[in-house]
Amino acid sequence: MKMFSLLKETPLFSGIGEEELSAMLSCLSSVEKKFSKGSFLCRQGEASQGIGVVLKGRVHIIKEDVWGRRTVIGQAGQGELFGEVYACLPQEAMEVAVVAAEDVDILFLSLDKVISICPSSCPFHTKLISNLLAVMAEKNLSLTRKIEHMAQKTTREKLLSYLSAESLRQGNPRVTIPFNRQQLADYLAVDRSAMSAELGKLKKEGLLDFYKNTFQIKGNLS
Repeated sequence: MKMFSLLKETPLFSGIGEEELSAMLSCLSSVEKKFSKGSFLCRQGEASQGIGVVLKGRVHIIKEDVWGRRTVIGQAGQGELFGEVYACLPQEAMEVAVVAAEDVDILFLSLDKVISICPSSCPFHTKLISNLLAVMAEKNLSLTRKIEHMAQKTTREKLLSYLSAESLRQGNPRVTIPFNRQQLADYLAVDRSAMSAELGKLKKEGLLDFYKNTFQIKGNLS
């Protein structure tokens, strides 16, 4: 019952009632799995396991080069999806990995069952497909925003671009981000030490204050 209550609030199952959802989970060949912090849910080069829905915790989508250097491509928290793009391209090996940023519970869904209209052509299945398209569109927007931050020339400009966007998105000069320092550096593709130095300068200049992953934007840029 707790899982149903959570899923009803997720973008993928928005507008679908609890009774319909209970029947649909069986139809979608859903499987719930648990992973401990630091575990790989899937690795680069592997085939997709389907669409993942985070029931509890948070995962990071990462990419590593041949030297082991890691870049955080994105993240997914409670109620959010991951793996939907590769689930749509089963012939393509995954070029990213998914790692548990903390202990997580994941619900895996078969994409074939998601996109195939059931024999009864129920309106809720059609709604599910519409929701999936909306989620994928939102993911594309998030990737565009990440590219915008990374396109800035300096570490300082990347930081300010990201924190400004988060402040506007959250509607508050005090923002909490889903990354620790190393993860933020990976996300922005910058050196952690250089980023920490820039954060110290911005704090000294009175432009922002911070504690762990919470930032308070202050002052005006000159």
